[in-house]
Amino acid sequence: MIDPLQASSKLAGAGLEAQSMRLRVVSENIANAQSTGKTAGADPYARKTVTFRTELDRALGAASVKVKEIGVDRAPFQVEYAPGNPAADENGYVKLPNVNMLIEMADMREANRSYEANLQMMKQTRSMISGLIDLLRAT
Repeated sequence: MIDPLQASSKLAGAGLEAQSMRLRVVSENIANAQSTGKTAGADPYARKTVTFRTELDRALGAASVKVKEIGVDRAPFQVEYAPGNPAADENGYVKLPNVNMLIEMADMREANRSYEANLQMMKQTRSMISGLIDLLRAT
């Protein structure tokens, strides 16, 4: 049987890893929100998405989270009339990324809160282990 404190640390670690990846993807989306194609008529940056999956950790006997895949959002690109832009097509239209800053900020906030919750779980586990060691020393 696995130690419950070790199990909680391992599960929180998996959550931290998953949310960290999500934060990286959201940051990349925000950084490329205005990235157009390099040549006339070329597609711009396409928003990335993160999909999670539940995975049974047999050693713990509990479900854990893992990143299933990093995909590409298939939403249509925005189009803007900018004939002077090097990425403009023959009609003067430039394709802009399908990144919606409002959605990205909401995703970032949710991922950050989930990350903090997992981090708090790790801190509580560490505190419990420290308390247990103190109790063992006292005996």
